[in-house]
Amino acid sequence: MKKLLLVLVPCSAAFAQQPASPRETEAVKKTVTTFFDGMRRGDSTLVRSTLAPGVVLHTISNRNGTTQLGVEQTYAFLKAVGTPHAEVWDERITFERVLLDANLASVWTPYQFYLGSKFSHCGYNSFQLVKYPDGWKIAHIIDTRRKEKCQ
Repeated sequence: MKKLLLVLVPCSAAFAQQPASPRETEAVKKTVTTFFDGMRRGDSTLVRSTLAPGVVLHTISNRNGTTQLGVEQTYAFLKAVGTPHAEVWDERITFERVLLDANLASVWTPYQFYLGSKFSHCGYNSFQLVKYPDGWKIAHIIDTRRKEKCQ
């Protein structure tokens, strides 16, 4: 058994995750940036182009001290984005972390959301993306929302 262990331990390093190429990291960031550009423009077609089939949209909120997990229907979200509204939906993000392995990417972004020039709320987004033949697509978004303790 010890011989088997000695053989397996050195081999495990061969399967360790390799650092993501800067090109792939930038492609992932571009998908997320395009998503928010579409929101700012009120362009649901542009937003839709960043989403994978079956995308899931979640938000975590706190109501009366209780954590709530909300699900937003994709069609309702896209309709809201594309319906003319008085104020620009301006979600300002920074890329805190981008992790990649093969065709999976995970992106962590703190954000501040503004309606026009008026601050609305802040929090963090977590994106899960999948790489398809035509590029990276968002498969899951989950975010937190609050009005205090913003960066």
